[in-house]
Amino acid sequence: MEWVPTVFIAFKVSVLGIGMFLAVKWHYDKARKEKGPESQRAVLWAAGKVIIAFALLLVALLLLTFGMGSVLGIDLNLP
Repeated sequence: MEWVPTVFIAFKVSVLGIGMFLAVKWHYDKARKEKGPESQRAVLWAAGKVIIAFALLLVALLLLTFGMGSVLGIDLNLP
């Protein structure tokens, strides 16, 4: 029963990662076909900003979780 969350989280991360990749690829190809290199750079720049924002929010959420855990006295040490 301990492997179920690991499998579900891995599945969720892979599905969201594939979906994000395909969304960026679709916008990139659309920009290349319609407007040229300037639009391609804009799409890649926007995708980079979204990825950086997501990573920063993930780090902030992890820090908040471990901070609240230590305030509440929950042992969150890794084995």
